[in-house]
Amino acid sequence: MLDIYTLGDEVLTDRCVDVERVDSSIVMLADAMVETMYEANGIGLAGPQVGVSKRIFVVDIGDGPLVFINPEILETSIEEGPYEEGCLSIPGFYREVIRPLRVKIHAKDRNGKSFTLDADGLLARAIQHEYDHLEGRVFIDRIDKEERDRVEKAFLRKKKSIDKKRKRV
Repeated sequence: MLDIYTLGDEVLTDRCVDVERVDSSIVMLADAMVETMYEANGIGLAGPQVGVSKRIFVVDIGDGPLVFINPEILETSIEEGPYEEGCLSIPGFYREVIRPLRVKIHAKDRNGKSFTLDADGLLARAIQHEYDHLEGRVFIDRIDKEERDRVEKAFLRKKKSIDKKRKRV
């Protein structure tokens, strides 16, 4: 299992670079990301969340894992809707986020084969959430600034407390 980076770690604020070649190291990374996502009970995980500033993310909403390498969002619907989101990089915090209800995305899979996917519902939401990570954003960047500041302060306090306890052990 890979380490999951959390809010406050600089890698989460960087825009990711393209994967140059889909080779065995990228396939191993994708497989490790899927395993890490499952171990953490998530439905998505992006490169920066495991300390890798490359344009790769994985998603599984219950239909099996999907790997997106060098994804590009081609279209989003005009219709938007709210949904309570959480994030493996901000564990324990959930907030309502408004996003487009449908998305069309182009990417490469774990074999380097190009594909285009039209998604709606939870899959569209997960894709957009993970895509944001590749752009250096986390879901709280999409909520009211005051609420974002409250979540950030509360999480960083919690993180500091946990780190302090680990040092004592």
